[in-house]
Amino acid sequence: MVSPNLSRFLIFIPLLFSLFIIHPAHANEVVVYSARIEQLIKPMFDTFTQETGIKVKYTTDNEGALLARLEAEGKNTPADVLITADVGNLWAAAQKGLLKPVKSKVLESNIPSHLRDPDNAWFGLSIRARTLVYNTKKVKPEELSTYENLADPKWNKRLCLRTSKKVYNQSLVAMMIAEHGEAETEKIVKGWVANLATDPLSDDTRALEFVAAGRCDVTLVNTYYFGRLMKKDPNLPLAIFWPNQDNSGVHVNISGAGVTRYARNEQAAIKLLEFLSSAKAQNLFADVNMEYPVNPEIAADPFVAAWGDFKQNPMNLVKAGELQTTAVKLMDRAGYR
Repeated sequence: MVSPNLSRFLIFIPLLFSLFIIHPAHANEVVVYSARIEQLIKPMFDTFTQETGIKVKYTTDNEGALLARLEAEGKNTPADVLITADVGNLWAAAQKGLLKPVKSKVLESNIPSHLRDPDNAWFGLSIRARTLVYNTKKVKPEELSTYENLADPKWNKRLCLRTSKKVYNQSLVAMMIAEHGEAETEKIVKGWVANLATDPLSDDTRALEFVAAGRCDVTLVNTYYFGRLMKKDPNLPLAIFWPNQDNSGVHVNISGAGVTRYARNEQAAIKLLEFLSSAKAQNLFADVNMEYPVNPEIAADPFVAAWGDFKQNPMNLVKAGELQTTAVKLMDRAGYR
């Protein structure tokens, strides 16, 4: 006959095995779903693992597929962290209940309030400025001023735009709605459409190529597209102009991340986000794609810094998500395809 004490000990053994064998292995691994491609994230993950001993397993795909996957997996998801570009996608993930608010003094200290969710469900990790680029042979910088001014008739047949189907311009218009109201923003977007030199183009690189070739004089792009093109051909007649410096500031967006709602290793997930907001990772995270560090204490890569300083719009980016559907409908009414 087995004594009661021995029975309790035998029952306790599997619990000890669970605590000391299974849990530490899990504590040393964090799983990431990333819409940023491998070459943009692997250097940071490798450095994080070297510094913390926590391994990073990651899956890359487009943002739509990753959000759908998180929804389908529900409580069974292996993902601890979601990384994606554009605040609209982060906002959508939070609205769908796929992210959880986290408390971290490190993240709150490293990331300005307008570049993170008011409830701390997502955090910006790099800044992508959407600005004006012009043909230096056809435009003098003093002719340029604001996003809104591109609706002026003086730009008739001189403007190129990327298609409205991409989230970048949707977020810009959403932030304009937050600033100007729907009626005034629609008037501005109609002005843009009236000034187009050609039908909206497939991507920012194509728009830049059209400007460089003289097929239009000015366009709106994310700065890293400008950087990529200028690294290939520094002699292109292209230059950046920072708009709205006397009022709202340059429209910025983010690449960012959040901890998933059903994260199995929440503490390791938070550690990863904190690391990605730190000085060492900020340089890696931003420089590899010619973006700007979200941490204001960290200087941009010299190649990027050479484009000059600018004032950014301080409005919380949550508005870009909240008003995205309104923006899409407005752009459609304005004939912006």
